[in-house]
Formats: sequence, C-alpha cells, structure tokens
Amino acid sequence: MAMSSRDRVLAVLNHEVPDQVPIVMGVSNATGIKMKTYQGIKQLANINAPDEYIYQWPELGTALIDEETLQRLGSDVRGVRDIHPSETLKRNQTRELHSPFVDSWGSGQMEIEPGEWFPGIHPISDASSIADLDDYPGWPDMKDPTRIAHVKAAAAALREENKHAILATPWLLFPLERAFAMQGMDVFLLNLAINPDFAVALLKKTAALCKDLMGPFLDELGDNVDMIKIGDDLGTQESLLMSPKMYREILKPIHADYIKFIKEHTKAKVFFHTDGDVVPLIDDFIEMGVDILNPIQTSAGKMSDLAGLKKQFGKNIIFCGGIDTHRVLPAGSVDEVRQEVNRVIQLLGEGGGYMVSSVHTIMNDVPAENVLAMVDAVKEFGKY
Repeated sequence: MAMSSRDRVLAVLNHEVPDQVPIVMGVSNATGIKMKTYQGIKQLANINAPDEYIYQWPELGTALIDEETLQRLGSDVRGVRDIHPSETLKRNQTRELHSPFVDSWGSGQMEIEPGEWFPGIHPISDASSIADLDDYPGWPDMKDPTRIAHVKAAAAALREENKHAILATPWLLFPLERAFAMQGMDVFLLNLAINPDFAVALLKKTAALCKDLMGPFLDELGDNVDMIKIGDDLGTQESLLMSPKMYREILKPIHADYIKFIKEHTKAKVFFHTDGDVVPLIDDFIEMGVDILNPIQTSAGKMSDLAGLKKQFGKNIIFCGGIDTHRVLPAGSVDEVRQEVNRVIQLLGEGGGYMVSSVHTIMNDVPAENVLAMVDAVKEFGKY
C-alpha cells in the first residue's frame, strides 16, 4: 500500500522500510535549486509560478520552490525557515544597486560579476584576542522576533495538512561556518592552528548566538516538525579541513553541546549537513546524536564507497543525498543520471535508511532535464 509522503519519511527516520525511497528537494539551501535551473524545470513542466528566492535573498541565488514544482519533483518534505530580521531585509532591499549584501552579523557577499555573488566581507578578519571579540559592535540580536514571526503559523499549516514531513532550517546556525563568515576561512583556520584559545572563544561566541535563535525557533515550531537541519562543512574533496584530533578536542564539544541543546527542546531528528570526505568523523556524529547525515558527497574521497558506508554505519545513521552534482547531474546524459540514481539507491537504500537528494544545492549548470530524470528515476527504481 502506498504511504503518504510524511509516513514514508517517518518510516525511514524510525529505521523502518517505507514503500519507496523518499525524496528531499527544495526545502533548504542545502537541498535547493539555483534560479536558472528552477526556471528550466518550470518551463519543461509547464508550470507558471513566480521567480522568488529562498530567505528573500536574491544574492544567495537559490530559488524558493513553488508548491506545484515541489509536487512535480516528488519531494516528500516541506520546509520551515527563519528569515533575516526586518531591518536587515529593508536595508538590503533599498541599498545601492550592485553594492555588497551585508547580513545581520556584519558579514556579507560582493558581486564578482553581474549576478554572481561571493562571500567577501569578513568584519573581524583582523581579530586575534578575546578582547577583540568583546569590542566588536556588530554582533546580531538573534532574539529579534521578526526573524521567526511567521514560523508558528507556517509549521502549523503544514502539520494541519499532514501530507509531508517537515524539515526546519534556521539559516546558517552553524558555529564553524559563522566563524568562517566573520573572519574568512583561511584566517580562521590559521587561528585554529596557531591561536586556539581565540579560535575556541569565537566558536563558543557563535554557538551561543546560534542557541539564542534556535531556542525560540524550536519553541515556535512546537511539535510541528520532524527534522531540524544544522551542520558545518568539515571535509574537502580528499580529506578533512582539520585533523580528527583537532576536531575532537576543539569543535566536537561545541557541536555535541549544540545537539544536546536541540534535543532537549524537540523530539525532531537532527539532520546534519557537512560536505566533503568526512568518513573519519561519522562515528563521532553518531555519538553526538546526529540522526541524518547529508549530503553524502560521492565525489569526495572515501565517501564514494557507498557500500562501505552502508555496511559500517547504516544501522546507526540515516543517509540523505548521494546524487552527484560534481559530474553526473551537470554533465551526464539523462540516461547516465538514471543509472546513477539506480546505483546509489541499490547501495544506500537496502533495508531503508536512505533519502534521495542531490549533493548540496543543484547549481545553474545542471540541465533541467537531468533534475526531472533524477526524480523520475527515484520513482522507477526506489520502490521496496
């Protein structure tokens, strides 16, 4: 018997076998679609919907997927997100054309070519002491109620429909990535190595601010949520950004405390996003209470060994992702996309424990035909 989308996802979250592999698409930036490809999907599907951006943030470039397109994509999940505070939205919507986008933390993006934006504003790149952190005047008010004024009603409406699982995603509430945004990745990683006391202080500062929003966000959601997305990008194409020893000594306690905080406030499962080859840390994620690992970057080092991942970790963690955005989706043929979806499902989907998604955001170089081929292949090959 066919399950509802929500029941299908809940079965996977409970380590049970659903009727078919669930699809997670278009509900957060990490599972999203950039605007050009989104427009192509709508054109192919003959869908007439406006071009809007997630978080009301055009510079991010990720589309806010309309309901009809979500249905065409077969997404079994719907999203609830926070938003930039009203003052930040107004300031950026009325700023001079092509000038930098600056968020509520003081970090931001610069236009490197028309319509292309890149993180380039790091407000405390010169900071190197705890006193420098204390002196920074731009720390955000994470308790600004305009960030989450819509959350309670949005989540309640989705639960009233009771059709889809709900993935809630406060924007970039990740301590390490926020440290990167505040200092620049190269600067912060250097501080992590040569000035660890300062680096830890900055991580703890960003984590505390994350909690300041996460707590009220979870309160507004109440029981109307199934998964909470957090994460920090910890991997590269071939290895980790830091040694396992450094991760366990410095960042893991902060992640563990954050996950503990979340689990004290909700029964929702923790959906942890981290790019790259993070195989050496998966046991750590499980120990900390991560329930779902995303995006399973199959082009990165040992993450390509899907059979090994399933055998070693599949009983203790759910996999979400796995469909390659490095080569297959942007450059493969429709048939190659279908074959890859089938291959990944056979390896990760055995006995349940897997939800299909692309490896991070589907970028503008992915043909719309390949996205539709991907989701249609899930329906073809993903039945149990």
